[in-house]
Amino acid sequence: MTTYTSRTITTTRREWIIPAPQPWGACIGDINTAFVIACRTYRETHGLAANASIPDNGLRFHIRDDEIVIAFETEVPEERP
Repeated sequence: MTTYTSRTITTTRREWIIPAPQPWGACIGDINTAFVIACRTYRETHGLAANASIPDNGLRFHIRDDEIVIAFETEVPEERP
C-alpha cells in the first residue's frame, strides 16, 4: 500500500515596477526609491533589523520591455489540522 502526504503552499510575490520606456530607460532616482522601499519591505517581511544585510538572492531584478521589476517571494505552508 502506498503512503503519502500532501500540502498546499501559498506564494506571495511582491513587485516594484519602474517604468523604463525606450529609448531613454529608467531614471536613477526612481530605481533608487523603489530599491530602498523593496529592501525595507523585505526586512520587515522576514523580521530583520532595519540595517540587516539582505541575502544576495533576496531581491531579483527583471528587465522587461518597458520596465524594470524588483521582486521577492515568500512561501507559507498551509497549516495541517
